[in-house]
Order: sequence, then structure tokens, then C-alpha cells
Amino acid sequence: MIQIDNTLLSRDIVEKRFSCNLKVCKGACCIEGDSGAPIDKDERKLLEKYYDKIKQYMSESGRKAVADYGKYYIDQEHDYVTTLVDGKECAYSVFDKTGTAFCAIEKAWNDKKIPFRKPISCFLYPIRVKEFTKLTAVNFDEWDICKSAIVSGIRKNIKLYKFLKEPLIKKFGDDWYKQLEYFASQI
Repeated sequence: MIQIDNTLLSRDIVEKRFSCNLKVCKGACCIEGDSGAPIDKDERKLLEKYYDKIKQYMSESGRKAVADYGKYYIDQEHDYVTTLVDGKECAYSVFDKTGTAFCAIEKAWNDKKIPFRKPISCFLYPIRVKEFTKLTAVNFDEWDICKSAIVSGIRKNIKLYKFLKEPLIKKFGDDWYKQLEYFASQI
């Protein structure tokens, strides 16, 4: 384990290699899983405020799920998460002609319609962050849907923390990331 300030990271973050391979996985992280994407209090407020701008990028089934169940819900672990369509894909997922999932929130951000890219939990994936009273756990969520990303990361020799540099800085800040780089250089 690595500790930086009040965060405790698994060594996988600096040791594993990873590079998303959308051509193979087709955005399975937006489809698979037990619940929607975790969202924090600020992200819930942003979804409420900008939903009318986001919904134009969503599928009909996604808009219907939000109309029926809300923009987010509390899952079995008592976390706020994005709404799902029929218990499967995130309501904010949209699919291209190849069946690859993309994020409607991110599409709205790309078009400069809203000021946030997507939930930080999505931006950081496959890193998962869990807040506790005094510590924040930062772990690699390794499962079958990302096998192609691990193979791609090994082939390209890209470490997970480097692949996710931008979202890690967004979540924890530049100084934190510099400390992470230092720890990684010592391993």
C-alpha cells in the first residue's frame, strides 16, 4: 500500500499497465456491473442543473429511465449512482453504429453545452475511490471486461496511474499526483 496525505492506494495503481481498448470492450464499463456509476453531491447538483442540456444526447430508453426513476438513485451499498436502463447500461450511455457505448454527459461537455465532463468515477475507471471517515481508499477494479485494456497497456508499456493522469489530478490535485509519481519511481 502507498499512503499520500489521507489516501491509501493499492500498489496496483503504480504497478499495473493499462490502456483502454474501446474497439474490443465497446465501453462495457458503461453497461456491466451491479449498479450505476457512483456520483457525489456536487455531481448530483450538476445533473439536476444541466439535465435539459444532457438529455438531447441521450437515447430514448435512457430518457425514459430517468423520467421513470430519476436522474440517479441510492444503490444497495447506500451510494448515489446513475440510473440504469432495465438494470443494465447507464441511462447516460449512448451507442454508436458499432455498438460502442459513449457518455451523453461527455458529449454535451465536448460540445461545450455543460461545464463538467462526466462523473469522476467514470473518468477514473478502472480506479475506484471509496471515502471513509479518515482515509480514502484508491483501488484498481480489475475484472474481465478490461482484459483487453491490460493487454494493450502491457503492449504500450503504459502504467495505470499514467493512463489516468488527468482524472487523478482532477480528483486529488497536482501536488498529490507529483507525490504519486515520486512513489512510483521508488518501486
